[in-house]
Parts: sequence; structure tokens; C-alpha cells
Amino acid sequence: MEKRIYPQAIESVVMPEPFGRQSFNDARKAVAALQVLYDRNTKFLRDSFAALAAGGDNNKRYRAFYPEIGVTTTSFSQVDSRQAYGHMPTPGHFSTTVTQPMLFENYLVEQLRLIMRNHGVQVTVSESTTPIPLHFAFLEGTYVDGTAAERIKRPIRDLFDVPDLDGTDDQIANGTFEVAFGEPRPLAPFTAQRIDYSLHRMTHYTATSPQHFQNFVLFTNYQFYIDEFVARARELMESGGGGYAEFIEPGNVITHAGSSVPSEGAPPQRLPQMPAYHLKKPNHGGITMVNIGVGPSNAKTITDHIAVLRPHAWVMLGHCAGLRNTQALGDYVLAHAYVREDHVLDDDL
Repeated sequence: MEKRIYPQAIESVVMPEPFGRQSFNDARKAVAALQVLYDRNTKFLRDSFAALAAGGDNNKRYRAFYPEIGVTTTSFSQVDSRQAYGHMPTPGHFSTTVTQPMLFENYLVEQLRLIMRNHGVQVTVSESTTPIPLHFAFLEGTYVDGTAAERIKRPIRDLFDVPDLDGTDDQIANGTFEVAFGEPRPLAPFTAQRIDYSLHRMTHYTATSPQHFQNFVLFTNYQFYIDEFVARARELMESGGGGYAEFIEPGNVITHAGSSVPSEGAPPQRLPQMPAYHLKKPNHGGITMVNIGVGPSNAKTITDHIAVLRPHAWVMLGHCAGLRNTQALGDYVLAHAYVREDHVLDDDL
């Protein structure tokens, strides 16, 4: 009988130097600290993987944690709640893990600025207890040679944290999350690992980078709407932009304002499952249009992922729907609900 040789148990965990908790009363400085911590910890994981692939010590586990932003309020004092965000409903400690702070810079700065103004408190930046999966530490577009993993003599999961679907649910956003006694309340609707998962899936589904998505999103399942959007966007670019700076097509093909031809990127050999097109303005103030194809599963999938970018609004354009007998051909119809007779989406509506 063949004798099996099992790897020796790993007893030591290598981590970056501890990051001391810092307090801020300036939102931009807080976000800058988040970025410093995020960059340091993701670089640690990338460097550790590279060292292992080059023959480093595979009898240690390598771990780094997501940054965390926290705030504590102590009063029920009334705040200006005309906005649906930027204030806490009750006293307590609130926190959330954060990923890719620069991608969310404007969002984070606005939220933290309002929280500090409305409650008169500082925010804290620290390391969380949620490990960063190795897969999410690599920079977008990074190519990892398959032979690198083969040179590591142990399973990757023995050496690094990997994505955990138990931490990528939508309980917070769906309002079903229950806070355990003594634990902080959620400060954001999505955790860092849930966001990272969606950012990676967006690239896969749309063939464009998450950084190109705009705050106003159109969904359609009709190609002729896409054709008209693309034609109009190219006209705008050629004529100087009309307030728009760039037009992005699948493959991150970029046409700059004032140009009639792309200057960056390469079209994919085949269009992705749900190609996206982005007419960009500064601060993500432009329009993204996504061809979701056919079926409610596509619609649910892409909206679940784009939601982590916190867009301002999205509209489904040209989708089939039931009409009242008071409506006539040519009427503009804005759908505000979506119900399927086959009950496919009952759990999410």
C-alpha cells in the first residue's frame, strides 16, 4: 500500500506590523489613512505569494486584514435627517470593513464628513479582524503564472486566506442582519469582502473595469438601444465631449473627448455576458449602460454586483412589462415594481 506523506502542521502566522488605531476629524485624512493601510496589507500578501512561488518558506501562514472605519455616538439628539444617509439612528458603535478606498474616495469622504458634522464625533481607522483573501489582494489585470502555484508544495488555502462565501451575503443590505450582543452595528450595507467579490465579477460580466462605472446606470435587453447609445457617445467624443471626458467600451477601449478613434484598450474577441458602456464625467457623474441580455437571473446578478458601487440611480430601459388599459402606444412608462408569475424572485422582492 502506498505510504502517504502529509505536510507538517502550520503553527506560525506571519502578518504585517500591527497598525495602531487612529482618530480623525477630517474625512479626507481618514480616507487617506485607509488607503495607506489597504496598500500596505495587500502588498504584503502579493509579496508573500511571490516569495513562496520563488521557493520561500511554505511552513508558515501569511495573513493580512482589511482596514476598518468606525464611529461611536452617545446621544439620541435630533439631527438633520432630510438626507437618507450621513447620520446614525441610535447611539452605539458602528463600523465597517473597507476595500479599495481610492475607488470609493468620493463616497467615503461625503459619508464620513456628514457623520462627523451631524454627530460632532471623530471617526477611527484601524485593522479589522477580517482577513483579506489572497485573490483580492492582486491588482486588477494581474497575470499569475499557473506554474507559480504549482511550485508551492502545499495547498494555497493552507498558506493564505481565500474568498469565503459565508462573508459575502446581503444580510445587511436586505435588512435581515442581526447584531450580536456587544458587537458593533454595521456602518455600511456591504462588507469589504462582499464588495471585492462583486468588483471582480463586474469585470468578468461586463469586460470593463469597475473604476469606469458611473453613478447613473441604464439597463436594457435591446441591442438597438445600445447601438444608439454608442453612436451618440462617439459623436459627443468627436465633437469635444459636450461635458463628458471619455467613452469606455468592452475591453476598456477608451476614446477621449476631442477624438474620433480609441487611444487605449483592445476589444475582446467575444463580447462578455453583459457588456457595459460608460460615458464618463468627472467624479463618476456620467452614464453607464449595460446590456443585460435575456432573463431575470442576469438582471438580478448584475444589479447585485453594481449595487456595491453605490450608484445614485438606475433605470431599466425597454423591458417587457404589463400595461394598463388606460395606456396607449407611445406612452412613457416608468416601472416601479417587478413581479414574476413564476415566483422566481419572490425571496428578493
